[in-house]
Amino acid sequence: MKFIYLLGACGSIGTQTLDIIRKNPTEFKVVGMSVGSDQRLSKELVEEFQPEIVCFRKKEQMFHWKNEVKAVYGEEGLLEIARYHRYENEWLVNALVGVSGLHPTVLAIQNKKNIALANKETLVVGGDIVCSLVQEYQVVLLPIDSEHSAILQCIQGEKKEEIKRLVITASGGSFRNKTRDQLAFVTKEEALKHPNWKMGPKITIDSATMMNKGFEVIEAHYLFDIPYEKITTILHPESIVHSLVEFQDGSIKAQLGKSDMHLPIAYALFYPNHRKWDEESLSLLDLTLRFQELSFSRYPCLSYALEAAQKGGLYLAVLNASNEAAVELFLNDRISFLQIEEIIRKEIRKPDYQSKTVPSLEERLRVSKEVYQQILHEHGVMKS
Repeated sequence: MKFIYLLGACGSIGTQTLDIIRKNPTEFKVVGMSVGSDQRLSKELVEEFQPEIVCFRKKEQMFHWKNEVKAVYGEEGLLEIARYHRYENEWLVNALVGVSGLHPTVLAIQNKKNIALANKETLVVGGDIVCSLVQEYQVVLLPIDSEHSAILQCIQGEKKEEIKRLVITASGGSFRNKTRDQLAFVTKEEALKHPNWKMGPKITIDSATMMNKGFEVIEAHYLFDIPYEKITTILHPESIVHSLVEFQDGSIKAQLGKSDMHLPIAYALFYPNHRKWDEESLSLLDLTLRFQELSFSRYPCLSYALEAAQKGGLYLAVLNASNEAAVELFLNDRISFLQIEEIIRKEIRKPDYQSKTVPSLEERLRVSKEVYQQILHEHGVMKS
């Protein structure tokens, strides 16, 4: 039995995680969860899974439940879930969106929880800290992203020194068939229509800008301890090949699967086993697989992510915070699509964030908050 603490239960990854748990009641028990602002769904999930501890987004949401569960709220509530420890074989499934997922991951590791990670920002902003703690506390860290799950499957039984490169595939996002000139006029509604995947709004926009692919390169660097120069990206419009690994002898392993996040979630939950999830197999006879070069001039956000990664230190926190703020502004109709990349470029090229020492977790979280709020303030949005 695995005892699950699910952060982001009401989101896309969270609800799909619960689909798998629901079908395997003898394998998993939900001990804790964080829920969002959807009151109806939150109520349904708490009643169905009967967790011991629940983190609500706002204080007023928790009063209805205070006699039935340990009710907590806000960012401190997420940390309380991470600290909560009652069982052996505890797993934190982090399906939060944003840098708010970093601190709970760190605390969960320090409380001997294994981690199934969908929160990209945990490794983008704090990858070196998190991976060091994983070693120190001897816990397991598994990716939920389809690309990193694919790499993990491809390297099973292989020697790290025999890996020549990792190849991360990209669909191209909602606007893969548009020119740069056409991108000046695209709308939020168009951006949110991903051709292959069903995802939350933030990651769908990140897919359209290709920032998500930059994040995935950074994540792969930390997850698999592979230098950046050995990680490449390639366009693959069908999203069937989720990633590839090339070895020193020239052979290549690829992982194929449907565009369904249940599959990498299930692999993380049942690791290292492939447990049956879907009745319908991928039909190889119906497939056409295309691979194309991914242009940095067409997708500059990818190059900005790699630029920040090479600078290191606080620049990864700045990269993430500027992206979070810019995407939020776009989703709230405050800026155009192309202004997202302009905001990010401006921020990561400031000399203000240079540091001769490795920044602490607290420094990274402080700078993340400052950059995020400053960008919103510059565009007339006040947020505490």
